[in-house]
Amino acid sequence: MHRRSFMSSIPLAAATTFITPRTDIRQRQYFEMITYHTNIGPRKSRVADFYRDAALPAYGRLGIGPIGVFSPLYGPNDPSLYILVPHQNVETALRGSTLLLDDEEFRRSGASFLNSSLDDPSYVHQERQLMYAFVDMPQIAVPVKESNRIFELRIYESHNVIAGQKKIAMFNEGGEIAIFHKTGLTPVFFGETIFGPRMPNLTYMLGFESMSERDAAWDRFIVDPEWIALRDDPTYADTVSNITDFILRPLPFSQI
Repeated sequence: MHRRSFMSSIPLAAATTFITPRTDIRQRQYFEMITYHTNIGPRKSRVADFYRDAALPAYGRLGIGPIGVFSPLYGPNDPSLYILVPHQNVETALRGSTLLLDDEEFRRSGASFLNSSLDDPSYVHQERQLMYAFVDMPQIAVPVKESNRIFELRIYESHNVIAGQKKIAMFNEGGEIAIFHKTGLTPVFFGETIFGPRMPNLTYMLGFESMSERDAAWDRFIVDPEWIALRDDPTYADTVSNITDFILRPLPFSQI
């Protein structure tokens, strides 16, 4: 697990993204999470219709996808939609809005949403989070296709940057991602948050065919001997200060 080399380099990791040589850095995607907070009623469907009719086709023309569009099943109380956008490079992540607005068909199809008035806005506010893929899972995956599938979005906050990097190492070098796969916790992505709320944090998503499958997988994970040994390893002690957990349902047109 290279614990000695990790700990000796931790001051550098605190200042920069922790990188190991096991995966070519150019293979690692960036993940953009866009959260729309809406009012109860038709405005929530406005956001969904905009992504179905305008944004997803435009992303496709840019070669960006698959795009996930999710509604919360368990989680925040306010009406909201979550949009997951994978990027092959940081340029499209940072210039995504500009690239979309350069598309005439996007502006035409999304005109009512994009040009909403002050008196009748399309949404209350929007939040964006940009993440960089983990070394041991550099690309997004679409693990389940069942019509009743659900997704679990988990955010692990740390009390400082060094603790956050150690938790990321626990997933990579420590082998926690491999234990997830073994026990049926099937990842969609793992990402270190570059900018967004609740930093420093890592965020990941899991996919399941049903809620019962999700519960059974977590039951297997918490008693797995490899997980218990990793959990009790003092190298990774006191790395997470808060966990936020959402259960999401994909909209019918979601590509994830």
